[in-house]
Amino acid sequence: MAYRLSIPSRNGHDHCADPALVMIVDHLTASYNGTPALHDVSFNVYQGERVGIVGPNGAGKSTLFKAIVGLLPHHGSISIQGASCRQSHTMVGYVPQHEAIDWKFPATVWDVVMMGRARQIGYILPPRKRDRHAVRAALERVGMWELRRRQIGELSGGQRRRVFVARALAQQASVLLLDEPFSGVDAQAESEIFEVLDVLRDEGVAVLLATHNLAQAATHYDKLMMINGGRMLAFGPPQEIYTPANLAATFGDRIALWQDGDQYVMVADKPCHNHDDYQHAHSHAQPF
Repeated sequence: MAYRLSIPSRNGHDHCADPALVMIVDHLTASYNGTPALHDVSFNVYQGERVGIVGPNGAGKSTLFKAIVGLLPHHGSISIQGASCRQSHTMVGYVPQHEAIDWKFPATVWDVVMMGRARQIGYILPPRKRDRHAVRAALERVGMWELRRRQIGELSGGQRRRVFVARALAQQASVLLLDEPFSGVDAQAESEIFEVLDVLRDEGVAVLLATHNLAQAATHYDKLMMINGGRMLAFGPPQEIYTPANLAATFGDRIALWQDGDQYVMVADKPCHNHDDYQHAHSHAQPF
């Protein structure tokens, strides 16, 4: 069965003429146990931008995020608002994949979001009034305040995603990294997360999202990075980088692209992931 995805010929998001440069990644190379996993990646992200990271499973999307937040040894430089990554650790919020989290850990929604304040509080002192205020504000923004006393393991997949977005919001980061945030959530939860991301855009927070959903990537992001084998193959607006050559380099012969009037049409003859990577942006995903 083929999946027909329409890619707009222009991006609908408009920004101010000269947005501030918020993150510079320069010649970033990272490794797992001495084995190179990310090769010489360089790109810039501007204030309020939403950047999608697309590629097949194992392409290096998660590796990129882990290198940016310092969870992997790396070479090259990462600068956040002019400060080095080590100096600016509180400026980057990170929401890992669902599978990387122990959902049986006994913690409430409030506890998880308060973890986002750990570096501001320190690891000995109790939370201050401003920390509690930041946590409440974050939970209210993602619609999870009423469930603040609920155990994290009792929540649905979409609710868990929103809690971890709230944790990053409580951190008050300038850059937010979301690793497959829409995997396993339904259309309603996806829409609610995008509403939060729209608010963050207006506040100037730059957001990078790893995704398999090419239809969503074409219509919801200002720029895309296409990655495979740990190498960045293309970076720019969707209507510029969704080309037959770039798609072939990223996904092999699994997809085809051609122009149909003022739109591009992409057809996937077989998925590149265990899930339906090429679902429409508002289709229902499987629950956790």
